[in-house]
Amino acid sequence: MLKTAAPKPEHLAAIRQVKAWTRERFALADDVAIMVSEIACGLPGCPPLETVVAFWTAPDRRHQFKVFKRAVEVREDDLPPSWMKNAIISDDDASCC
Repeated sequence: MLKTAAPKPEHLAAIRQVKAWTRERFALADDVAIMVSEIACGLPGCPPLETVVAFWTAPDRRHQFKVFKRAVEVREDDLPPSWMKNAIISDDDASCC
């Protein structure tokens, strides 16, 4: 039977903080879903873990950006500036990051 480790409190706090910064930076309403994930990258030159943030401003309008750090290392200044909101609209058909 496979078991997964419970997330550490500092990891959960970091995820919550990235969500809060994202909501504030892009002036998102409280009902806008924000997803923050750590993704492993196996390609040469990639960081071992990167943080991917996605949010939806319409059913078919997903915004997405990556920070090439683990979530606990992300700082508010790592997020794109608010004026880039339209530039981070993802136009691919992938269901997720």
